Amino acid sequence: MLMRTDPFRELDRLAQQVLGTAARPAAMPMDAWREGQDFVVAFDLPGVSADSVDLDVERNVLTVRAERPEPAGKDTELIASERPRGVFSRQLILGDTLDTDNVKASYDAGVLTLRIPVAEKAKPRKIEVETKGAKHEISA
Repeated sequence: MLMRTDPFRELDRLAQQVLGTAARPAAMPMDAWREGQDFVVAFDLPGVSADSVDLDVERNVLTVRAERPEPAGKDTELIASERPRGVFSRQLILGDTLDTDNVKASYDAGVLTLRIPVAEKAKPRKIEVETKGAKHEISA
């Protein structure tokens, strides 16, 4: 049987596996949404131990790091290797309206979920307007 290879197609396939595409990031795809007074971010991290996940917040930058190890054993012979391995990192720039001091994280079934509350200063509130003889409330 004759097999023809296209080196450019192989290079493109390799680049997509390593770097990902805009539609499909290679290592740490995520979804983000608002749920009530929280912003929720979910990262897919299949095959990653919860112990290897590291979260840092510095000013308004949230950094997520995780590691997917190589298959165990010296005698392991990979037949196919399509899943990225090693240390992965992703940064999110959070707005000033989020309370970065109270971020909550949970990890279940390969999904890291972060809940970031809206800061009190960013929530709508009523402002009381005083006039002679009466008080009125105005929504802000």
